[in-house]
Amino acid sequence: MSNAPGGSSRALPRATRSVAARRRCLAALAALIVALEALHAIAAGSERIDPDVAARLRALDCAHAGADDVANVLAHVPAPRIVLLHGSVAFMTMEPFARFLIAMGYPAARLANPRDGALSYGSFGDSATLAGELAFDYERTGLAPMMIGHSQGGMLALRTLYELAGEFHDVVHVVDPAAGRTLERTSIVDPHTGRTRPVVGLRVAYVAALATGWLPRLLLGQWSMLPRLRTVPDTVDEFAGFALPRDVIAGNLLGDEPYVGTGHVRVRNVTLPARYHHVALPRAEHLAADPAIRAWIDAWSPASHAALPPGDTENLVHAADIWYSIKRHWCLQARGLLDTAGS
Repeated sequence: MSNAPGGSSRALPRATRSVAARRRCLAALAALIVALEALHAIAAGSERIDPDVAARLRALDCAHAGADDVANVLAHVPAPRIVLLHGSVAFMTMEPFARFLIAMGYPAARLANPRDGALSYGSFGDSATLAGELAFDYERTGLAPMMIGHSQGGMLALRTLYELAGEFHDVVHVVDPAAGRTLERTSIVDPHTGRTRPVVGLRVAYVAALATGWLPRLLLGQWSMLPRLRTVPDTVDEFAGFALPRDVIAGNLLGDEPYVGTGHVRVRNVTLPARYHHVALPRAEHLAADPAIRAWIDAWSPASHAALPPGDTENLVHAADIWYSIKRHWCLQARGLLDTAGS
């Protein structure tokens, strides 16, 4: 083989550069396609909204959306994905709580796992995978997802927020939830701006943690979450922590510390009635079946001081609180689609 100038030894670098150039072109083309798809998703989402509904949505007070507003306005606009995470006790899933939300008017398709249709996610899953799935959904809908976790499910929701904050990994890969496939890229195209941005740093809209305590973290060896369990990172707009007093399973017999937030996250701490039971907290479907209780929930807001309605009000406090926040974020985000499409 000749090593003279112009020989084969100098052809290899040119070939290598050519392959690298083609790869860069393909990567740029793929990024462009993703960007166009993201922008199309915003346009398609807004186009699906009837003009009369859009007008009512713009005029709606998102902090006081009642039953009629849900049925006649919000039910006809895109809804964010909600991931419901059950605790370590597998027989008590979050499905009863999902049924409550569906009965109150939330679309079942946005509660169901895209891969298998389940209404409740396990809490022993990988937080980086879940973060990647949330990013995938946001890229295609322009709607920031929400998470509601019971017991250990609350821990996984918090851990996922830390994944989005880059606490455990410098980069997080995008994950296609329907296919269960991890994609090669670690960035998404923000459908509201058309710009590429990393998954790390993405904010979700709302997270709620029900009876998530210290003791199970110790027993399960989840050491990395012990110093983080009551501090909420700035990768969520609103966080609600619900605690049961003297909860043996959560391990707060001697009291508990409140959740505190970092950055701009809004954190609320709610103490539940002592008569509630840790394992039974997801059981809320019965509340929507009682007309009087359902009307009370629809009218509830953090500023209201109405007496509890008659009937079986077990788990009413957190159910009403969570439904209020879901309605509010649903309304605000659907309006955001209209604003982006109109800009």
